Amino acid sequence: MRSADTFSYARTALRGHSARTLLMLLAMAIGVAAVVVLTGLGEGARRYVTGEFSSLGTELLIVLPGRSETTGGAPPMLGQTPRDLTIDDAYALTRSRAVKRIAPISVGQAPVSWGGREREVTLLGSTPELLEVRHLTLARGRFLPAGDPRRAAPVCVLGAKVRDELFRNTPAVGEWMRMGEYRCRVIGVLGAGGHSLGLDLEEVVVVPVATAQALFDNPSLFRILVEATHRDTMESAKRDVLRIIRERHDDEDDITVITQDSVLATFDRILSALTLTVGGIAAISLLVAGILIMNVMLVAVAQRAAEIGLLKALGATRRDVQTLFITEAGMLSLAGGLIGLGIGVVTNLTLGQIYPTLSFTAPRWAVLAALGVAIGSGLLFGILPARRAARLDPIQALSRR
Repeated sequence: MRSADTFSYARTALRGHSARTLLMLLAMAIGVAAVVVLTGLGEGARRYVTGEFSSLGTELLIVLPGRSETTGGAPPMLGQTPRDLTIDDAYALTRSRAVKRIAPISVGQAPVSWGGREREVTLLGSTPELLEVRHLTLARGRFLPAGDPRRAAPVCVLGAKVRDELFRNTPAVGEWMRMGEYRCRVIGVLGAGGHSLGLDLEEVVVVPVATAQALFDNPSLFRILVEATHRDTMESAKRDVLRIIRERHDDEDDITVITQDSVLATFDRILSALTLTVGGIAAISLLVAGILIMNVMLVAVAQRAAEIGLLKALGATRRDVQTLFITEAGMLSLAGGLIGLGIGVVTNLTLGQIYPTLSFTAPRWAVLAALGVAIGSGLLFGILPARRAARLDPIQALSRR
């Protein structure tokens, strides 16, 4: 039997049993789609997290209160450690020649209101240096004024969404608004877009760090951002930060200093492993689909016994019959895999429209692996039905008509 005849006969046989064919196609398509979607989710999360930390800057160090080795997790939000970080601690770090500038950070939630409109926002307390350390942009007005960081000032800079929701068509710069129990004057508006330390900068209100501490009644800092003079001085700056804080904290090592590279490497390993894990779990469904194809084709061999006997009576060899059934299994697997790939891609594109900040794109290795496993499992599990069909005696097979 020629190859063209084999493919033509296999295609005709599959079309002749449409319900059975659709069932096997659906099983394989679901398996491939699951691999594509789940690995797309994992890869999207990995790209988002690494992108967030990449935006911190290559010369940036982050000083956290508490030691991650002993706390068993991330430091507390408001720095509840034996010795909290203070503004004085932050500015003591500028003694290091490897440190270019620092920006102390205080974070909390507070209601803000203007003109009868009110909403809850994240207050980000810092200093004028934050503009340069985080490479922020201003749409209007100016940033926090220079001065003694220990003195509160009734000024604020709004995120783009906060400005739009509170002031709408009214110019915000120069207006006074209420922030918790305090009043502050709007002096600037941040440019659209951007994230920092997991915060959406369009949803924040930036105030002087002393103002935030007074509002929250908490003198401790959430983080200290430290910008090194150069990428080559990162390690020197890290050593100096640890030494200076240790000297100020009675020789206690009660802080954690992280760099962009270490964070990126850690998250990349974790999320890559997560992507592989969910992809492997989804790939199990492909093996289940292969087993389904085997069981359905074993039943089909019994149902098509007379057909197989007639083929053999007309001169088809055992090899021809075996090749015919393996071809059917391969065509089912390939078609189901391609359908599943299409479903997975469309699902990822839809998720990308719903969550535009994430990139739901399955890695190439996952797509190739899903198709490879789909076709491989189909062919593998098609061997047993093919051999059983090939061993049928033509006389006995024809007698079953």
